[in-house]
Amino acid sequence: MIDRYSRDQMKKVWSENNKYDKWLEVEISVCQAWHKQGVIPKSDIDKLEKCNYDFDKLNDILKVTRHEMTAFLQSITDVIGPEGRWLHLGLTTSDVWDTATSLQLIDAANILLEDVAILLDTLKIQALKYKNTLMVGRTHGVHAEPITFGLKLALWWDEMRRNQNRLIQAKEEISVGKISGPVGTFATVNPELENFVCTKLGISPAPVSNQIIQRDRHARFLTTLAVIAASLEKIATEIRNLQRTEIREVSEPFPKGQPGSSSMPHKRNPELSERICGISRLIRGNSMAALENVALWSERDISHSSVERIILPDSCLALDYALFITNQIIKDLNVNVERMEYNLEMTKGVLFSQRVLLAMIEKGFAREKAYSIVHDLSMNSWNENKDFRDLVRNNQIITSTLQSDEIEDLFNYKYYVRYVDEVFLRLNF
Repeated sequence: MIDRYSRDQMKKVWSENNKYDKWLEVEISVCQAWHKQGVIPKSDIDKLEKCNYDFDKLNDILKVTRHEMTAFLQSITDVIGPEGRWLHLGLTTSDVWDTATSLQLIDAANILLEDVAILLDTLKIQALKYKNTLMVGRTHGVHAEPITFGLKLALWWDEMRRNQNRLIQAKEEISVGKISGPVGTFATVNPELENFVCTKLGISPAPVSNQIIQRDRHARFLTTLAVIAASLEKIATEIRNLQRTEIREVSEPFPKGQPGSSSMPHKRNPELSERICGISRLIRGNSMAALENVALWSERDISHSSVERIILPDSCLALDYALFITNQIIKDLNVNVERMEYNLEMTKGVLFSQRVLLAMIEKGFAREKAYSIVHDLSMNSWNENKDFRDLVRNNQIITSTLQSDEIEDLFNYKYYVRYVDEVFLRLNF
């Protein structure tokens, strides 16, 4: 991932140095397990526990061998001496690489979980702040009935809470290691050694493996990131929509002096929200590549490797960044309450049509007859720019059935949001 969309904490997790640090942690843990089983003598394990790789030498060797694991090991053994023979004893590359990758994914998941928790707090604060702020609800982009802006924010909060649970479960699924040898049979190691190493690293041994940890685990993790990204795109798309000049109910933060366009000085574009939408597409695409990695030949081929070098770090980096930006937008969101009130009245009361329909049905009208009358009044209001409420007040069929106070009561906005408090109670804010 390019630096523009990368944050330092996540960059550190996926740095080459951290990858090799994890490899070394796995290798030393295996040596300690062999020592515990009496294979490596005390004098040698003391030296092995202090060994380290040489990053520059590793890259020089890699230019020749074109094999990362052998280059990594040689960069250690060239320095440590004869004790280096114990490194990688009975292992295959994937024992180390896959187990280390699990450790990186766990660290990445912890960062993302922290990001989600921060966003949840911000959404909760804003939802409570705007709990009773009336605005028009829209379906198909068309005015429907009144809602509150806080209810919209609460809906996003609840979705992100589900995403939090999904990510916790996905993290658990990738929290496994594999130290079972070339094809998973323990022919050159033993299950006790794997148990020791995984326990020391804070993960569980995969119950069964071949040469690798199975990629359905990674696919589950990346598809979870894709679902979270889809939720962020949902939020960003709505903010983009509400920032449109014709609506102008909310807008993302726009610092003084920031240009919106190189040619049109008046522009205030929702560029942060648009950025989130673009990044979400990338993460979704990566999740498809992860699904393609599940099916490999027999006990393993290497077709997944090149893909994972890109999709694992990039997806984590991209989602970390998108969560951060989304939180900044929600925290500093400009909410135009006056415009929300203005837009409520834009359609001249036609959004009260269902209330009139239901009132007529309750008075004994057949649904089809009542619907026809209210539909005609609604279309008259739309087409001739007349106030729907006045059309209802002056309709003889309706006034012969409903008292004037009953009619006026139908035009009360508060009726639509009278259960908002109950919805918020359900969320256990």
